[in-house]
Amino acid sequence: MEQKTRALNLLEGPILPALSRLALPIMATAFVQMAYNLTDMAWIGFLGSRSVAAVGAAGMFTWFAQGVMNIGKMGGQVMVAQSIGAGEEAEARAYLRGSLQITVGLALLYALICLLFAKQMIGFFNLSDPETVAQAEAYFRIVCGLILFAFLNQTLTGIYTSVGDSKTPFLANCIGLVGNMVFDPMLIFGIGPFPRMGVEGAAVATVSAQAAVTLALLLMRDRSHVPVLQHIAFFRPAELRHYRKIVTIGFPASIQTMVYSSISMVLTRMVSAWGDAAIAVQRVGSQIESLGWMTGEGFGAAVNAFMAQNYGARRLDRIRECYRASLLLMAFWGLFVMAVLYLGARPLFGIFIHEAEIIPEGVNYLRIISFGELPMCLELMTVGALSGLGRTGTCSLISMTLTGARIPIALLLSATALGLSGIWWAFTVSSMIKGVVFTIAFLLIYRNLRRRMGAALA
Repeated sequence: MEQKTRALNLLEGPILPALSRLALPIMATAFVQMAYNLTDMAWIGFLGSRSVAAVGAAGMFTWFAQGVMNIGKMGGQVMVAQSIGAGEEAEARAYLRGSLQITVGLALLYALICLLFAKQMIGFFNLSDPETVAQAEAYFRIVCGLILFAFLNQTLTGIYTSVGDSKTPFLANCIGLVGNMVFDPMLIFGIGPFPRMGVEGAAVATVSAQAAVTLALLLMRDRSHVPVLQHIAFFRPAELRHYRKIVTIGFPASIQTMVYSSISMVLTRMVSAWGDAAIAVQRVGSQIESLGWMTGEGFGAAVNAFMAQNYGARRLDRIRECYRASLLLMAFWGLFVMAVLYLGARPLFGIFIHEAEIIPEGVNYLRIISFGELPMCLELMTVGALSGLGRTGTCSLISMTLTGARIPIALLLSATALGLSGIWWAFTVSSMIKGVVFTIAFLLIYRNLRRRMGAALA
């Protein structure tokens, strides 16, 4: 009797139902990952703004690490999906194995660098309080020293999505969330048999949850009944051409994320001129804002898999209809997030920061950032679409150029009466521009693709 696969058929049938069935678990997974971060921040908030600032500084390097992991994740995800769309199962399996090998190697290298240069890396942010610096270094060494689990989770999630199974990563991340919610307060405040560990406890809880997700993703492979996911043979080398293609696709996306996070580090250093409390505002505000960008990235991952499989099958008609439907859905979502952040700024920020003198600046941050949510959602969805077509280089060029513009805009605006608010407006203005440019870029690339492949409009 043939086993029922959990993977969706993205090459046939109505587009919107298939895209929705793929996207909803991915967006739910993004909510779960957001809940990881918000759970940490809610408990750390009780330790005070110094601890929040410490975690915020250290967390910049976990964001930078996402760029490094994108080499294996994005390259593997796109090539596995395109191989499946072309009906080449053996190629898909080889790309999967190669992406995992690259991911593990890069994770171990990144962890070693972080452990050797922790003091210098945290010192970049020029934190003024010695206690904040000590907490930041402690959190950094644990989370980045054991970054392997985060790397594997991202790559495995991308691979599952590429074959049309977004439910398994959602279930695995739910397991990690439950573990994180249980262990966070116990390790931070010393409940039960555990000693009070403060921010180090939050780091241990986070890494333990990530390890649980990795284990779940590996053990749940049989649930998909997808041949590509079975018998990976991790220790068997792939061919050189597979590694080369993975890196070719993944490297631009990797550089894009690393440059993006590096720009944010420079901006965070600028923010530190207004004190460590300003860094705490930025950290908490960005976590609340993840309601928009993490779900936007999640939906973009679904669009990526859909585009890649249909591009491999040369189904340009389905590519066009997918983008139209996605544009409309993300526009509605962006408007919703904008309303939530603007109207709910005070109660939302008050959950995580309890010092009354800091809350007004947090409210100001959320209200300014809210105006960039709609274009940001369109940007992230379009990045997923273009990456699925193999245009990661185009995405990187646009993103690095326009994100880099945040620095001169921030310098200019913060020197006016806006002060710190000028930096927040730099984020919003650049998001608005990127949303427009990415949408235009996709339309131009699709038109050229249609002409080049000889496909006619329906």
